[in-house]
Amino acid sequence: MRRQAGSGEGPVDTVRAAFRDECAALGGALGDVTEADLDRPTGCPPWSVRELLAHVRTGVGRLADMLAAPAPATADVDAAGYFGAAKFAPDVDAARIDSGRREARELDGPALVADVGRAWRAADDAIAAAPPGRLVRTRHGDAMRLGEFLRTRVVEVGVHGLDLAAALDRRPWLTPTAAGVIADLLTGGRPVPAQLGWDPATLIAKTTGRAALTGSERAVVDAAGFRWLSFGG
Repeated sequence: MRRQAGSGEGPVDTVRAAFRDECAALGGALGDVTEADLDRPTGCPPWSVRELLAHVRTGVGRLADMLAAPAPATADVDAAGYFGAAKFAPDVDAARIDSGRREARELDGPALVADVGRAWRAADDAIAAAPPGRLVRTRHGDAMRLGEFLRTRVVEVGVHGLDLAAALDRRPWLTPTAAGVIADLLTGGRPVPAQLGWDPATLIAKTTGRAALTGSERAVVDAAGFRWLSFGG
């Protein structure tokens, strides 16, 4: 059985460390962004940097409210199952996009960056106070173990951190702890063919469609029968 928050060292503690590391790295990287930087387009159209950052803030902040709500009796979805096709249906995508754009108008740049920090620290405090075995219910109605939902938050912060770094023409700040959690989820824990020679950031970019496979990479993937989690699939 997986150990849960508050139960000492274990998988949840590892994911929590990745969450904290990646959120802190995001805040550190964006501490000097300008209003002009925030208005840049991103590779997640139609969001600007400001709008994508607002989306990340909402995503990291969800856990505090979820942990304040009654726990479901049983878990029915894990982190991989959470990223199912229903999360990327046109109406859900439209609502997600509109929410990010609307929330981005609420704060100026420094206040928005600061609020990302407030949101993830509130979530981390709630995780620390959660009892062992805590289950949560997502806004989509999924019942999940706390650690499994937290894995999805590491994905949100880490993958969108790559998007933000690209939009700002900055070196990616992806942390080793977050990269490990994301790669493990994307690959289902299976080893990546050594011939690909991918570092964690490249693995994540290739498997999430943020970078195209070359012909030789596709040949290696096909020959090895290597498959990864497909968001929305």
